[in-house]
This record gives sequence, C-alpha cells and structure tokens, in this order.
Amino acid sequence: MESIQATKQRFGIIGNDPKLNRAVEKAIQVAPTDISVLVTGESGVGKESIPKIIHALSHRKHHKYIAVNCGAIPEGTIDSELFGHEKGSFTGATATRNGYFEVADGGTIFLDEVGELPLPTQVRLLRVLENGEFLKVGSSKLQKTDVRIVAATNVKMVEAIEKGKFREDLYYRLSTVDINLPPLRERSEDIHLLFRKFASDFAQKYKMPTVRLDDPAISALLQYRWSGNIRQLRNVAEQISVLETNRSIDYKTLRGYLPDMGSNLPAVIGSKKSESDFSNEREILYKVLFDMQRDVNDLKKLTMELMNSTNTSEVKDENSTLINKIYSKDNNHEEQLAAIVEDDYANESTDVEVLRISEAQEQKSNSYDFAEEIEEEENLSLHEKELELIKKSLEKYKGKRKDAADELGISERTLYRKIKQYNL
Repeated sequence: MESIQATKQRFGIIGNDPKLNRAVEKAIQVAPTDISVLVTGESGVGKESIPKIIHALSHRKHHKYIAVNCGAIPEGTIDSELFGHEKGSFTGATATRNGYFEVADGGTIFLDEVGELPLPTQVRLLRVLENGEFLKVGSSKLQKTDVRIVAATNVKMVEAIEKGKFREDLYYRLSTVDINLPPLRERSEDIHLLFRKFASDFAQKYKMPTVRLDDPAISALLQYRWSGNIRQLRNVAEQISVLETNRSIDYKTLRGYLPDMGSNLPAVIGSKKSESDFSNEREILYKVLFDMQRDVNDLKKLTMELMNSTNTSEVKDENSTLINKIYSKDNNHEEQLAAIVEDDYANESTDVEVLRISEAQEQKSNSYDFAEEIEEEENLSLHEKELELIKKSLEKYKGKRKDAADELGISERTLYRKIKQYNL
C-alpha cells in the first residue's frame, strides 16, 4: 500500500495536518474496493483530489475517469448528460448520445456537488448504485454499467434531507465511506506553507522573483478565517505575485488583499430560524395579546359593577367564574409572553406591543389592588373611598395630575374626568 506522504507528493497535496493525513489515509485504504465514497467539506478545500487518488490506486485505473459538476448542468439536460438519450426523445435530440455512465463503463465517475442533483435524477442514480441499471432518456431498453461512483458536496446533507431536497436512501448509498476534508482555518500550520508553494509556482509562471511575507504579515495570514479556503489563498498569492513590485510583503500590503480583515469574528452558523418558526411564534404572540385584552375588559366590567352596586357579595357570586379565571394561577400569559419576547425574531417586531402589554399589566395589577381594597372595606361607600384616594394623591403631589394618576393606576384623562365629576 502506498504511503500517505508518497501519495500527497504524487497528487500535489501540501500540508501535514492530522485531519488531512487521515483523509488521505482513508482514500488509500478504500481505493482497492468498489464501495461508494462521499467526500465532504467546505468549498475550496480541495475535494477533487480524493477521487483522483481513489481511481489511481484502484483496479479501475486503466479505465476512464470522468468528473461531472452536477451544479453546472441545467436541470433539464442533466439526465441526458449522465445517462444519454435516444434520437428524437426531446426537442434538439437530433442523434443518439451516450451518457457518462455508459462511456465510463469499468471506470470511475466523480459527481461533484452531488447535493445539487434534482430529485428525479436522484432516483435514477439510486438505481445505478443498487444494481448498475439505467435507462437512456426516451428509451425503454434497460442497460447495465459497471461504474464506481465517488461523490462530493459542500452541502450539509442532513439538513438537505430534512428539507426534502435530497433522498435519505441515496445519501446512505453514497456515503458508505465518508471522507471529510478540514477547512483551511483549522490547518493553521499549513497556511504559510501553502502560500509559499503558490508564490513559488506563480514566480516561475510569470518569470519574476518570489514574493515573501514579513513576520507581521505571516501572523495576519494565519489569523485570517479564509472562508474560500485553499482556492482563496491561491488567488491572493497570485494577485500579490502579479501586482506588487516590492517582493517583500508587509502587514499593511497584505491586509489590502484580505477582505474584512478587521472583522474576523467567529460566525454564528445554523442559529437562524426559518420563516415558519417565526410565523408560529407570531401567532402565539397574537393569541396572548388577545387573551390579555379580553381579561382586562372583563376586569373593567367587574370593577364597574362593584363600584355601581351596593351589594358587593351578590356581584361576586354572579361573577365567580370570571373572578376565578382572572385570579387563577393557570392564567400564564405573562410566562408565554416572556418566552416569546426573549426570542430573536420577537425583538425585531414586537417592541411596541410589549410596551403596551406592560402598561396593561400594570393597570390590571393596580386594578386588582383596588378591587381587593373594595372587598375589604365593604361598609365604606365606594364613591367616598374613591374620592378620598383621589384627594390624597392630589395633595401628595401638590395637584400634579400625571403623578397622581400614575400612583392611582389610572390614566390622566380618567383622573381629569373624576376631578370634574367630584368637583375637586
């Protein structure tokens, strides 16, 4: 079996990161078999190297190796590209065409960006994986092929399956062996090594001296997140090699080639909620608001009946159901609302509603206190008690209606109406 180091040298793979070495080792181990392999990793990490290793070290190495970018082929023609078509099977099919699975019989097909395949094509591919059978577009003749499939994707397949964009059975057939390539930001010891290799290659290509980085520039190179991974690093090395006349690159010069160098904060991935989640929470919020508004109206009605009745016991008996509902511990609107307000989406759209609810709750709470005082002092006239409270509040705040209204738990307009009513 070929060694890891020899394989990396043979296929131009640079780096000594343990995760990278493990990925190459798995490719070497699985190469002599015919099982399907799924290569995963972010865009630009070099996933295309793994299927080349697998094919070159397999017994299929003397047959064809075909790489297909599934994301670059239009949905309407991808079945024809992969499986071929018969003459006249669709508009523009002027001749019979052999697809990749027929041409690569006995060899290897690399399906890059397999997560972009449309669902009907996924069904056809599953049949090939299961028994090696396929149908050309427009043909009823079953054909056989002996092809090894190596697929690659930067899509999170579990999420794609949950959203119904990728078949679960096809995923498990493709990922008999899963080989993951780490992103460049997790291979910090390899970043400068790769940059030096790219800089040397471009110096030979463009016949100019090799660019070199000073120590601060090297530190910046290692700290950068490299969202485009090796592909982005290669592009930066080429730009600097071509555009800079000074072959010694300092931190300031390098920073000009690194977008958003000053904002390399860790990205929060996968925390955004879907629109359906937001819609459900909005419906819950509306329900809580309506329920609370109804409770406030019921409380106002009960309070008015108590104030206008001379027999408070009779009023309490008639409205016992309402009173129990309002004072019940099961009425947990506050807890429901708090849970929703803490949500990110609620913060964007419900600030005004939350403020209004807080005011309504304060008025409701003060109304509870007022109602309890009325029940305790049944022998005292309600009008006299209300008048006394208003007078005390106005005296306390030296006639300032706003402060007095806040203490009484009523609006300033209501207090003004009461002042006129009692001729204060």
